[in-house]
Amino acid sequence: MKYQKVGDVVIVKKELNEEEIKEIVKRTKCKTIVLYTTQITGEFRTPHVKILFGEETETIHKEYGCLFKLDVAKIMWSQGNIEERKRMAHISNKNEVVVDMFAGIGYFTIPLAKYSKPKLVYAIEKNPIAYHYLCENTKLNKLNNVVPILSDNRDVELKDIADRVIMGYVHKTHKFLDKAFEFLKNKGVIHYHETVAEKIMYERPIERLKFYAEKNGYKLINYKVGKIKKYAPGVWHVVVDAEFEKT
Repeated sequence: MKYQKVGDVVIVKKELNEEEIKEIVKRTKCKTIVLYTTQITGEFRTPHVKILFGEETETIHKEYGCLFKLDVAKIMWSQGNIEERKRMAHISNKNEVVVDMFAGIGYFTIPLAKYSKPKLVYAIEKNPIAYHYLCENTKLNKLNNVVPILSDNRDVELKDIADRVIMGYVHKTHKFLDKAFEFLKNKGVIHYHETVAEKIMYERPIERLKFYAEKNGYKLINYKVGKIKKYAPGVWHVVVDAEFEKT
């Protein structure tokens, strides 16, 4: 029986009978069980759920020493990204300013701000519900180096301020690269996420990064491609740690 536990809520992907529900409650001591009824779709990646047990869908999930408050009926939580969230926790340092262009509830912002302790993290999120939880999670984790911003990142007027830009989004991420370079200082790193066919996953993201770098007066000086998880048959979610400097 496959399930995912987020805080004290359990998420399942198929209908359960009464015995299965009792077994999960006994095993996990959860307060609620929800069923994802359809694929998560739309710009805000909003889940569609049916409550099988309990009532309350808001919870606090603890991961890698960080607290994440969310409502699983309104906000997606991806267990498959756990290793990337841990990696990002230690990627920065106290001398940096970071821009998280797709902050969500703070998936990368919270661990990075807590453990790397950069000077500032500008955490941008356009979904009002996710932004609410981003603010809540900033307080929950007692962070004073996070600046939550409710906006489409393309409308944010910050130029040449970031040593590091996080692009933790996988749907047409390249269309936001012009803005990423606008945020970047003369030299810095962009963590660029993309979903890409396995046969071209080491070529296409780099081609796109080089194209937009040149367009914005930068050159790619170093990079590393990492696999995060299988996204679909023959398709991978990858991240490129790409270092640029102004030409």
